[in-house]
Amino acid sequence: MSDVRHVLVLPDRDAAEEAAEALGERFGIREEPQLVRDALAGEDDAEDAQWLVVLRDEEERLDPGELDEFAAQWDGWREEP
Repeated sequence: MSDVRHVLVLPDRDAAEEAAEALGERFGIREEPQLVRDALAGEDDAEDAQWLVVLRDEEERLDPGELDEFAAQWDGWREEP
């Protein structure tokens, strides 16, 4: 079993929470994704933080292109490993 992870970078917490909820509906993900605040270098203001949605894909069944399109719905993107 591999430890494949996908990271979606989203502009704010609301977008990250909405995307995390929608992941289960769209892709049938059973395990809840992890939400992580990613402050930009040198910035302390929460307004300057991006949010990461980290999801495990041990069976490697998620298509990276579909995840790119999915993240774009919230003005985000999928980070390449």
